[in-house]
Amino acid sequence: MKILKYLFFLLLIVIIAGAIYVATKDGNYQVEETAVIHAPVPVVFNEVNNFKNWDQWGPWMDDSDDIIINYSEKTIGENASYSWKSEEMGDGSIRNTKVIPDLAIEQQLIFKSPYGESQSDVYWDFVEVEEGTKVTWGIQGKQSFMDKLAFTFMDKSFPEMIRPMYQEGLEKLNSVVLEKMSSYSVNVDGITTHGGGFYMYSTTATKISQIPSKMQKMLADVSLYMEQNNIPSMGNPFVLYNNWDEQNNSAIYSTGYFTPSLIITPTESTVLNGMMPVQKVVKTTLKGDYKNLKEAWDAAYKYTQENNLPVNPNSPAFEVYSIGPDKSPNPANWVTEIYIPLLEVEEPTL
Repeated sequence: MKILKYLFFLLLIVIIAGAIYVATKDGNYQVEETAVIHAPVPVVFNEVNNFKNWDQWGPWMDDSDDIIINYSEKTIGENASYSWKSEEMGDGSIRNTKVIPDLAIEQQLIFKSPYGESQSDVYWDFVEVEEGTKVTWGIQGKQSFMDKLAFTFMDKSFPEMIRPMYQEGLEKLNSVVLEKMSSYSVNVDGITTHGGGFYMYSTTATKISQIPSKMQKMLADVSLYMEQNNIPSMGNPFVLYNNWDEQNNSAIYSTGYFTPSLIITPTESTVLNGMMPVQKVVKTTLKGDYKNLKEAWDAAYKYTQENNLPVNPNSPAFEVYSIGPDKSPNPANWVTEIYIPLLEVEEPTL
């Protein structure tokens, strides 16, 4: 009996010593990972700010086969949240507690396990850099006694478990954002009538490869001239292709804005006025990045050939930018309309 009593006291001492050891362990933790996402800040921020996007790049989604996601009514912005249930991973929820557009997101993470319920603070920071967006994803909190006890018998500490998950998540985030930004569609809308009208414009000749950068400056110059002279614009900016010479890698083109009426400009002005006639055209719509414009133009001209539509050589084809970088930072949302003027063909008389 004495031996059993001694063994009992010895076991009790071991338990007490173990409890003291666990209780005095530092339970504070902070894990932070940073990566550069090759996309504009608003695009990356909007991806993270919508919880319905998280299942595409959240690293824990691949770690459980039985996870069930439940979204709240609000999944974007402050107080947005979602929760999950999983026998493998445990249950939990996450909620946005503070959202500063294009700058930061603060979240509260609650995790339920057999050891009890734990709470952590999650934070995101978004900083514009030359390569795109520097994203910092972090988590901080304090482990309970039961959490510390559980991790005492595990091969890895809590930070050692979380860090590779955050690294993987940021890698996936970059891939998902780039894939979404590269999505595009080309649709040949067919024959329609373009209303034409008066417009203000400037003209130049450059290498074809220089058109995108030169075009932006030209449009800005025309817009500034109109603003300084109180000239109202109508509709969206456009580019007329007066001449296109792929063999010599050169083009002559005009950029401009439509106006309600004819505007007379001084002789020395670099911004001129013109008038586009009402004309039948083949319209093609590109939704996506400008790098897909060649495919859209090829589809438009292929349509004219397959349908024996005579292209008017004396009327320049043109692009109208319905949605561009000034309206959306995401190239996948850009909308460009292509118009190829047609010759008027007289209907045969009976």
